[in-house]
Amino acid sequence: MAKYLVIVESPAKVKTVKKYLGSNYEVAASMGHVRDLPKSQLGIDIEHDFEPKYITIRGKGELLASLRKAAKKAEKVYLATDPDREGEAISWHLSKALNLDESKMQRITFNEITRTAVKASIKQARDIDMNLVDEQQARRCLDRMVGYEISPLLWKKIKRGLSAGRVQSVALRIIGDREEEINAFIPKEYWTLEAELLIPGEKKPLLAKFHGKGNEKISIETKEQLDGILSGLDGVSYQVSEVKKGERAKKAPLPFTTSTLQQEASKALNYSTQKTMRLAQQLYEGVEIKGKGTVALISYLRTDSTRISEEADLAARSFIKEQYGDKYAAVGDTTENKNKKAQDAHEAIRPTDVTNTPVKLKDALPRDLFRLYQLIWKRFVASRMQPAVYETISARISAGEYLFTASSSRVAFDGFMSVYTEADDEKKENNVAVRGLEEGTGLTLEKFVPQQHFTQPPAHYTEASLVKTLEELGIGRPSTYAPTITTIINRRYVAKENKNLYMTELGEVVNNMMKQAFPSIVDVNFTATMESLLDKVGDGTVQWKTVVRNFWPDLYSAVQEAEKELAEVKVEDEVTDVICENCGRNMVVKYGPHGKFLACPGFPECKNTKPYLEKIGVPCPKCGSEVILRKTKKGRKYYGCEKNPECDFMSWQKPSLKKCPSCGGYMVEKGNKLVCADEHCGYVEVLERKD
Repeated sequence: MAKYLVIVESPAKVKTVKKYLGSNYEVAASMGHVRDLPKSQLGIDIEHDFEPKYITIRGKGELLASLRKAAKKAEKVYLATDPDREGEAISWHLSKALNLDESKMQRITFNEITRTAVKASIKQARDIDMNLVDEQQARRCLDRMVGYEISPLLWKKIKRGLSAGRVQSVALRIIGDREEEINAFIPKEYWTLEAELLIPGEKKPLLAKFHGKGNEKISIETKEQLDGILSGLDGVSYQVSEVKKGERAKKAPLPFTTSTLQQEASKALNYSTQKTMRLAQQLYEGVEIKGKGTVALISYLRTDSTRISEEADLAARSFIKEQYGDKYAAVGDTTENKNKKAQDAHEAIRPTDVTNTPVKLKDALPRDLFRLYQLIWKRFVASRMQPAVYETISARISAGEYLFTASSSRVAFDGFMSVYTEADDEKKENNVAVRGLEEGTGLTLEKFVPQQHFTQPPAHYTEASLVKTLEELGIGRPSTYAPTITTIINRRYVAKENKNLYMTELGEVVNNMMKQAFPSIVDVNFTATMESLLDKVGDGTVQWKTVVRNFWPDLYSAVQEAEKELAEVKVEDEVTDVICENCGRNMVVKYGPHGKFLACPGFPECKNTKPYLEKIGVPCPKCGSEVILRKTKKGRKYYGCEKNPECDFMSWQKPSLKKCPSCGGYMVEKGNKLVCADEHCGYVEVLERKD
């Protein structure tokens, strides 16, 4: 008969943990949270010092009854939920729901599900960390207050089924602010000038870039300026005035944190943040491997630390020396964590056993799991290796009073790059001809290569760049990035097309309302300050109810104010001149999951609906028909011709009635300016404000 009961979160861990602990231990799973705030009400007693009202989650009654039974028989109960704030809270809820006696209950955590880690956790059993529990309670209560107070307002003012959230609304605003920047961006012309120069005795020409006059760097902004430089270069001789050789080291990357894993998996494997976390969870909990049973392949996946345990570090260095040679193994400390907000409670994400190489596991893992494991394994091994070293060479070439430069680099020692290269790492040597240059060598001009360019707007956010921004701003924590992004995409506030995130019409309406009515909730600095305050609850330096007490009055008064002040978005009442062909009524504009559509007001007797083609009062620049506001399948707005597909006119910016005075082409609105759609024309004028 087992003496001890161990309760883990996931049933996937039960077999493995039991295998490591032996017959004296019974292992059961709580299947995640067992108690929560009720769905039907706020669930926080505002009158009685914000006491949360926890209830058993629906469907967990039977499970709790069987856990109670097992706990009564056991001499000791070990709560082995995940090693983070959420896991600590689940352990506390379990202790309450199972009425556990404090003297026979202890908390254990393991950062990886290996025999060593699981056995060591029993020896290091401790009490539940109430500071972490209180931090989770504070976060849960704040999120509930924002969600339950603001969401009904969105239902009333816009449409049912919408939601607001403490972190999700800020993420939406960050995307919205970037869209505004992109829409208002006006490209500026600039030019680059390169010279193809022949080296005596060499067939391959040298490509040199125009630098400036003497040591002064010159940016070429117009064609006239370029022509002036070209006439100044007419008939000059070209001579190598200086050659510099050197070395440059590229440091090994740090092992993955949750955020950097999500970013790199997005760039290298094209995985969404949600998919990355789902696969990483499987690798952490364990995968069935022939002849070995269930094996946990990586350490805990929710972490903001780049620290590695001494044992794992030594094992990696010894593996590197064996497989790649002594000169490849790093010397000294390679850990560095610039993230001041990192709580460093865990290690970085790493393989549980560095000798489980991707090659060994290729046949045992499905393709997607294998690719993620390979990425984690390579990054970890690379982090324990020597830097890569590049030989660099740069030359200055005088041309009359002007100066050109040329440079090249090649890998002299591949170091960590023998195992791992990031998507944007330099792959091969460039401009090889530079290597044959010597000071004083005369060169012959073969031809100039002038090129016109235009400055580009900031890039649209991708899931990877949004995660990076949220982390840099201190908004959200490792466990919240993926669910936050998933929520705003599922709510159709944001559309994802070719990796890029675009604001939908619905997202714009929600974001504008949040900015108008709840400026502090969607304020980046306010949210970041709140996150660090919540971290202090976890440190034990701030009481959790103090945070909630201070937050509630401002939120409550903002909601009351918004109820009175905000004008309703009455899209459903807007009558159009489109006649319903089924019953003859004038159709009205409604709001659906994908935005506006036309519906018959005779519903439910008449269920006729049509796409809503919103005319903007501007003729199509190509064929003269009406330009209408359209949406892509995912909900991103654009302007197109009503005669599509016969006419293929489309523009992401709103076209204007006014023609360009400079070239006669059509113009588009960008922020508070009108800009010629032909960037080669470059005409811009400020729009008069309509008061």
